Amino acid sequence: MRKYITEFIGTFFLVLVAALTGNAAAIGVTLMVMIFAGGHVSGAHYNPAVTLAVLIRGKVTSQDAIIYMVVQVIAAIIAALIAKWYMGDMGAATMDLSGKVAKAFIGELIGTFALAYVVLNVATSKGTAGNSFYGLAIGLTVFAMASTFGSVSGGAFNPAVAVGATVVGAFALQNIWIYLVACFGGGFLAVLVFNFINEDDKPVPPLSKG
Repeated sequence: MRKYITEFIGTFFLVLVAALTGNAAAIGVTLMVMIFAGGHVSGAHYNPAVTLAVLIRGKVTSQDAIIYMVVQVIAAIIAALIAKWYMGDMGAATMDLSGKVAKAFIGELIGTFALAYVVLNVATSKGTAGNSFYGLAIGLTVFAMASTFGSVSGGAFNPAVAVGATVVGAFALQNIWIYLVACFGGGFLAVLVFNFINEDDKPVPPLSKG
């Protein structure tokens, strides 16, 4: 249960800051501090696409992965509703993807790939075990990718963040597929590349205790 509460808290604050500020630096810093706060408890995924990558990597059980994803989405929705209460009705979607769906899709795919690839290397690899920089590395990756692709796609790189952005009206509901397919696709590709590069780094089965 502690792991699930940790995932809820981290995702909640990540989406809340993303929804209320839309600022890449603020979002990256929030993710960084929440990873440092919860990494030792749950692994600090706060992102269904990252959870998918870690699941394929073999560092989280399938049961935990499913519950993580559900909790992450619930946290995102609650955070978005609170943000909407503060901001009011935004009306039409503020992220206009007219004529740039392909660019938005590729941007989300690349950004999520980078995020999941960094997470796998700094948080699950035996070569970086016990490091103290993983939160900073992951937070800075989000900042860099959001600064790069934010103006094109909105810079979600996270299906839960995309759901939250849809709830507050930043993303149009008809475009949610872009973020779901691209983000999960980016996480899937990242673990394939990681496993190929680190083929001798076999994961130790994760503990099932809560």
